Amino acid sequence: MKPKMIWANLAVSDLERTQKFYTELGFKPNNPHSSNELVSFFFGENDFVIHFFLKNILETNVKNVEFGDAQKNNEIIFTLYAESKNQTDEWAEEIGKAGGTLISRPESFGTNYYGFVFADPDGHKFNVFHM
Repeated sequence: MKPKMIWANLAVSDLERTQKFYTELGFKPNNPHSSNELVSFFFGENDFVIHFFLKNILETNVKNVEFGDAQKNNEIIFTLYAESKNQTDEWAEEIGKAGGTLISRPESFGTNYYGFVFADPDGHKFNVFHM
């Protein structure tokens, strides 16, 4: 297999809240792909796309797949690279102000790693680190 693209599809319960959260964090909307069923954003320099679908729409579209409660379970965790410890700390502040939940505060771990974990309003987890 040699696909030309890869993107992620996540289930959410409130499109307006999701739109507000990721917009406040400064992610670029993928507007041609937003609708009353999903909102979509670009992540990183290579414009990785994450579509946030209403849960019932995503379950209908993918057939025979049930999405769990992201507040309690995870199937995937995305990692966002910060360019410095200061940027890591700034992002932690921004996430809290935008309505996200810090799962862990920024701290040093391992050899030369500094970071934290947060959840968006639907519970999708992201690992932020600088190394």
